[in-house]
Amino acid sequence: MLTTDEVLKAALERAAALKRGDAESLVRLLHPKFCWISHKGDRFDRDTYVRSNIGGQNNWHSQTLEHPTITIFGTTAVLTCIVTDDVSTMAGRRQNRMPMTQVWIHEDERWLLIAGHAGPLL
Repeated sequence: MLTTDEVLKAALERAAALKRGDAESLVRLLHPKFCWISHKGDRFDRDTYVRSNIGGQNNWHSQTLEHPTITIFGTTAVLTCIVTDDVSTMAGRRQNRMPMTQVWIHEDERWLLIAGHAGPLL
């Protein structure tokens, strides 16, 4: 039986990998066909997402998930929450708070993030 606790654990591991700047751990959590749409409308595949967030334009200090709700449909899970990103960019350090949706799939005995979207800013 697949549980919401497993999905939340994977989502928190992803946030921790961003904070640590740990590309290897981040890649392990992202499906090869991963896609993401940022709050600015930027679109990323797995490679461009990792490059942007690890050693790229973003330096993560933390990411917190408020009131996560997870619904499992077979081997697919949808996580929704309000996220607060504490991140530094070329424009300086800021905290962005916004709705976020993540779609996780259970494959090869683990949860992999296949798609996500954050925004608009609150």
